[in-house]
Amino acid sequence: MAAPLPRTLVRDSLRLASFIASIFLPISVCAQQAHPLDARFLLGVGTHQGLGGPVSTRGYVPSENVAQIKQLGLNAFRDDFPWSDFEVGGRRMGFTPRLGRLEAQVRSGVARPLLILAFGHHLVPNSSPPTTDEARQRFADYAAAAAQSVVAQHPLFELWNEWNLAAKKDAAFSPENYLALAQVTRPAVKRVAPNAPFLVGALGDDPGWTWTEKMLRTGILQYADGASIHLYNFCMGPSKRTAAEIIDRVTAFHRLVGQASGNPDFPVYVTETGWTTATNKCGVSEQAQADNTAQLILWASTATRWLKGMWLYELKDSGKNPSELEDNFGLYRFDNSPKPVACAAQGAWAFVRASLSAERRELASGVVSINASTASGGRVAVWSEVPDRRYEIRLKGDQPGASFATPCDRTAKPASGVWIPVSSTPVLIAANDSAVPALEIRPAR
Repeated sequence: MAAPLPRTLVRDSLRLASFIASIFLPISVCAQQAHPLDARFLLGVGTHQGLGGPVSTRGYVPSENVAQIKQLGLNAFRDDFPWSDFEVGGRRMGFTPRLGRLEAQVRSGVARPLLILAFGHHLVPNSSPPTTDEARQRFADYAAAAAQSVVAQHPLFELWNEWNLAAKKDAAFSPENYLALAQVTRPAVKRVAPNAPFLVGALGDDPGWTWTEKMLRTGILQYADGASIHLYNFCMGPSKRTAAEIIDRVTAFHRLVGQASGNPDFPVYVTETGWTTATNKCGVSEQAQADNTAQLILWASTATRWLKGMWLYELKDSGKNPSELEDNFGLYRFDNSPKPVACAAQGAWAFVRASLSAERRELASGVVSINASTASGGRVAVWSEVPDRRYEIRLKGDQPGASFATPCDRTAKPASGVWIPVSSTPVLIAANDSAVPALEIRPAR
């Protein structure tokens, strides 16, 4: 695990009755000319339309899932694009009935597709993974045809899925073979979809970054438009199952990628992250899932110099067993009823998606603020990274028209003159003028 980021802390021993954080961030000329967050950052969700054939045992139905993505307001989704279902006998390639659900979701135009180019083919020797020049070329041919078939939807592509985890059981999944596959696949994709970002990595859990560093040493980033990673912590100790831990690790990954590429802003994509609400020892409560997800979305608005996209895993629960980890990652339940995380993600994204600039501050020990400027006024989100450490905040001075809410609130309340409790559920404060509201903070009484 990566070491936690150094933080500017206000020591609890000071026992301040009132610590004043006066933060004014007027919209600069530069910020006014910037694009809003949702034009330069992808917030997506994982779906499973590309696996399982015409009828999904996971309960995915394109018409329902497209409506859910619209409801959430997301601008991307991620799904599988299996070679074995796209290329049939006689090297004929195209959408087949087995890929009908994926085709329907892609063609809907609901959001920008990130598609996983992956998995071997039963008609191609040495293809799982591709380890010969012939198998790699066959894979590249499939990747080019797949890219051509969806180019109108402005796709992104990811090379394989968690190759490094397969390496634990099969030495053929080596960094060198992954590099060789990228070297032939990226040019093939770029010939037909020159503007489609091509991502490498799709890294699963990698303690100590051992496999990641081996991959980066091959020089693979020369054949990539971005590096992707999957980040989970649901089976860590309960105190580590937080957004803060995910933020620390993606920041460490960003540093590794920057060093390997020579570009401190080399694009990073978190293509899977989330929390399972399974009832076993690795699950979190539905409220913790909601709070962690909202915090992560709000923080992401501050890192877009290098963080270009994040996909929540997954849109809906994939099964009905309450104790099964893999069945319970959804923003929606198996029956498509929303969990609290659905409105948390929707509300957090709606709060920051129009931001022109944003930065993270620390108001007190473990109390985070995200200060954002938008064309319609300043905004600040505040939460505690330690659930049992409670504070209260208040706007400094009278600010008529300022309001506050949590991500799932249907209506906002007036913010002027009231002390607002701070917990792990983010408080979202919106002002009508261009300055981010200045705050007072004190321990809860």
